[in-house]
Amino acid sequence: MIVVLTGGTGGAKFVDGLRRLIPPEELTIIVNTGDDHEWWGLYVSPDIDSIVYVLADILSSERGWGIRGDTFHCLQAMKELGEEAWFSVGDKDLATHLLRTQLLSKGQTLSDATSYIAKKLGVRSRILPMSDMRVETRIDTPAGDLSFEEYFVKRWYQDPVNAVRFAGASEAEPAPGVTQAIASAQAVLIAPSNPVTSIGPILAVPGIREALQTTQAKVAAVSPIIGNAAVSGPAANLMTAQGLKVSIAGVAQAYESFLDALIVDDSDSVAAQSLTNDRLHVHCTNIMMRDTEDKTRIARTALALTCPGILSRAAAETR
Repeated sequence: MIVVLTGGTGGAKFVDGLRRLIPPEELTIIVNTGDDHEWWGLYVSPDIDSIVYVLADILSSERGWGIRGDTFHCLQAMKELGEEAWFSVGDKDLATHLLRTQLLSKGQTLSDATSYIAKKLGVRSRILPMSDMRVETRIDTPAGDLSFEEYFVKRWYQDPVNAVRFAGASEAEPAPGVTQAIASAQAVLIAPSNPVTSIGPILAVPGIREALQTTQAKVAAVSPIIGNAAVSGPAANLMTAQGLKVSIAGVAQAYESFLDALIVDDSDSVAAQSLTNDRLHVHCTNIMMRDTEDKTRIARTALALTCPGILSRAAAETR
């Protein structure tokens, strides 16, 4: 079994590559829920939805989120009624949030609701929220304390960041199966997600970092940083606010207590040489994921570094 820690659009791209290489039953994805957001009274879990949609092969590749070919009639109608409309929810996407909210209102956990929705959409991989308890990423800015979606979507991540915190994390517990999956994994892969607000909330849940430190599996991460800049999004500002260097060294620092291998861009080869040591192997390649071939190539690289046997087995099964 391959375990992936993921969040954001980079994470969905990486999982898209993995699903093309190994049987879906051999893939378990642990997903960030720090971005979860209440919208029009509905419970929205953006990162979970992106993983469900990509594994169901309905994710919009054009936007990197939401459902392919979706319409936005409800959003427009709400706007005309004078309601807030800064959070773009498509009509088909809205059905997911309606169903999730209904299931939660009946007493089901987020894990239960995620499993139910994934099965309805034909997903055979296991998708686990990091916790069934509410953990909320909060961004401290001069404009005030913002939820991640307010900072990222409503305000286009233009505000200076003083600090990032994960409200509720210290009281949270890993969702059922999370630490067990890490303990029994053949490999653990950290997607090229924002290390602060996509992977950080997962690691903030007590027990998950410890599980990564004690697993016998190799742990590899794909860097979301090239040189001194993020591939996309606000990772650079958020890393600076958390005292991390905006570099592959900063990514390694975020995961240093458990990381065995770091996949970085060819342009960071000099920095990679100085970062490599007896504990950490740094592998250089082209890490940009512009198309399906790129996504599959990066996924294959991560598997080859951590669990080459699963590639051989998957290749034999397709013959």
